[in-house]
Amino acid sequence: MSEYGVERRRVFGIGGALGMLAAGGLTASTVLARRPAVTGAELRSAVPLPVPYRTPLPVPTVLRPVDTAGGVDRYRVTQRAARVPILPGVDTPMWTYEGAFPGPTIESRRGRPVTVTYRNELPVPTVVHLHGGRTPAESDGYPTDLVLPRGWRDPMDGMRHPAGMAGMADPRAVVTRSTRTHTFPLDQRPTLLWYHDHRMDFTAPAIWRGLAGMHVVRDDAEDALGLPAGPRELPLMITDRAFAADGGLAYPALDPTLRERPGVPERYLAGVLGDVILVNGAPWPVHEVDAARYRLRILNASNARHYELEAVTDDGRRLDLVQVGADQGLLAAPVAQRRLPIAPAERYDVVVDFAAVPVGSRVRLRNRLGTGRTREVLAFRVARKAADRSRIPRVLSRDLPTWHRGDAVRVRDFAFRAGRMDSGHGWLIGGLPFDPARSDVTARLGDVEVWRLIADVHHPVHLHLVGFRVLSRGGRRPLPTDVGLKDTIALRPGESAEIITRFDGYRGRYLFHCHNAEHEDMGMMANLDIV
Repeated sequence: MSEYGVERRRVFGIGGALGMLAAGGLTASTVLARRPAVTGAELRSAVPLPVPYRTPLPVPTVLRPVDTAGGVDRYRVTQRAARVPILPGVDTPMWTYEGAFPGPTIESRRGRPVTVTYRNELPVPTVVHLHGGRTPAESDGYPTDLVLPRGWRDPMDGMRHPAGMAGMADPRAVVTRSTRTHTFPLDQRPTLLWYHDHRMDFTAPAIWRGLAGMHVVRDDAEDALGLPAGPRELPLMITDRAFAADGGLAYPALDPTLRERPGVPERYLAGVLGDVILVNGAPWPVHEVDAARYRLRILNASNARHYELEAVTDDGRRLDLVQVGADQGLLAAPVAQRRLPIAPAERYDVVVDFAAVPVGSRVRLRNRLGTGRTREVLAFRVARKAADRSRIPRVLSRDLPTWHRGDAVRVRDFAFRAGRMDSGHGWLIGGLPFDPARSDVTARLGDVEVWRLIADVHHPVHLHLVGFRVLSRGGRRPLPTDVGLKDTIALRPGESAEIITRFDGYRGRYLFHCHNAEHEDMGMMANLDIV
């Protein structure tokens, strides 16, 4: 990656306000009165950028298992540096899974175990987390369970902490050298998961450099629904990035080697935003489609950028985005949406029907929260009429959990806010920065709980291991897009929400945290022990 040397375009909303709040003593109420659309500060690329909707949409390669004996699919994945063609005519140095960005997609069957052996050939330690996976704790990718590269002398060198967390050690960390094998039972509902780096203090720059990929879980019941499939099912990983003058990625890391000092300059504490929108690693791509239904498996893998997506024809008509699934799988019934607000780490499973769109015209997937180029995301060019035997059934699934408030054995409250960490500024849960040696929440296996969450700025809150249902927002009904089973909820500035979940699956040490990657690196994680 190129050394940071690009200019900020401008501060979006709370990004600069946080700096003033920290340095100048502005109150949170003053900051929140501005009601920013996004949280973070944007970088400006120093290289000419392509015209939107001329680059073909790539579809990530589906990885083949190296062995399938004994009813287990076994994979090997190498984490390595590679030069990846992102911008036209430029190869960008990245950190990758298998030399590609995004990494290869893994496709699995519900209940059929998968093992993945990750080999670390990068210059720094790594950790892999399967986001949304119902995974035993030893394979969940706890941030201090490092895989050290060859030649890394001191295991603790992989865990240098931000101001306020210096000197912290984790007596329960499981550290290996060169490789680690993760076991994923995948006894869970079919859905789109994703895997990414989760190393303590350095998650944000590692994901920014390219350590992310998708994992699809399927089952026979879903296959029988008749939803669009094959080439009419598209996995879409949306990210934002900025580029330096030499075509390398720009990121304002305090330590560009990602070895010693974590974090970003204070003006970027709220989150790092890029000025280039990538879909499956391509800038503002275009995809040729039939005049038929398509299933879009949408993932926001951006560090901090929120999107509000809509599908718009060339003549300004908005198409329905028929939601059939959420983070943790199929809904009970389809829901027609016109707009999809999607925070970092959230996923939507939607069907778009291009049948009524004239051949030769376009449908653009646009971001209502963006400005200029960041309003554009992806375009579909309708190329031909075609037969379409797909359908959207009225009933999609019958296995969604039906937890009720009366089932909850306890109610917990958590505040996600900016705060001081000794000599620096960071992000806190319940007034505390992350400490891997501290027990924050202990829940009994099988218990149902209600959690009440409140935020100062945008915080996409993610629970490991379990899915949850949204009960309310601000004391009112959930949003229309809160349907189904989720594992990440986007809290907006000043917003409160209630969620309900059951802690099932496995005992062990897990996490909950903000999935704004800069926030989690700067303290906004907490331990969740299932006993």
